Amino acid sequence: QAGDSAPFGPGSFELACRAAGACVAGAHAVMGGQVDNAYVLTRPPGHHAERDQGRGFCLFGNIALAILDLLAHGKAERVAVVDWDVHHGNGTEQAFYNRADVLTISLHEDRLYPAESGALEDNGAGAGAGFNINVPLPPGSGAGAYTAALERVVVPAFEAFRPDLIVIACGFDSSHFDPMGHMLLLSPHYAAFTTRLLGLADALCGGRVLCCHEGGYSESYVPFCGVATIDTLRGADSGVRDRYAEGSDFVWQALQPHQSAVVDAAVAGPLATLVKHC
Repeated sequence: QAGDSAPFGPGSFELACRAAGACVAGAHAVMGGQVDNAYVLTRPPGHHAERDQGRGFCLFGNIALAILDLLAHGKAERVAVVDWDVHHGNGTEQAFYNRADVLTISLHEDRLYPAESGALEDNGAGAGAGFNINVPLPPGSGAGAYTAALERVVVPAFEAFRPDLIVIACGFDSSHFDPMGHMLLLSPHYAAFTTRLLGLADALCGGRVLCCHEGGYSESYVPFCGVATIDTLRGADSGVRDRYAEGSDFVWQALQPHQSAVVDAAVAGPLATLVKHC
């Protein structure tokens, strides 16, 4: 059923099937060795869709379905997801909350959407206890906060988990210019995060990275973020220049004490729990 903020009309089902199918195809292409990595550019997005309802512009859980298909066909045994969309990846979390073969990590603006999910204490249940990590960053977080979360939480979590594939829920609504969030990232930051995860994937899983497009609602700025990320994945320069980011003095990019405190809590709590279970 279509839940809150998930409009559904003529053609919606077919489009949602194509979006989910594209993510499945991308996942199999990466795991099958046809490509080193892939960026799946689709609409509608997927990370808010739950098993019984669409939410937040999402109708099907694209990433969740792609991972489930890989696991069902024996193409992977362990998959790790990092979601840097500004909103909590509640649907992906729900799909794997009771499983230990998929590690889900969400870096999101605290209590933005869905307001009732994404808490630091939500770490998985049953067999999946410890295999879900949330880092609810304060509004106004920039590159410093996201880099700290990546280096101090995501990287050691992935190193402990040792996945066969790294999946990035790639939302660009955590950018400085997005009308749906209150974060401060710029296109070079997404490129830097992607570079870091590519290097980590080289060390852990043969370089296998799958990016699936999620949110991003600034029509003028999302393309710069997308190009920066895709250029990084393919190891080539398209020549597109982000004049918004070049030579501009964007304040509050440095890690602030209250942001660091959230990352520290994630390290001491959910990351420590994951490492113990691994």
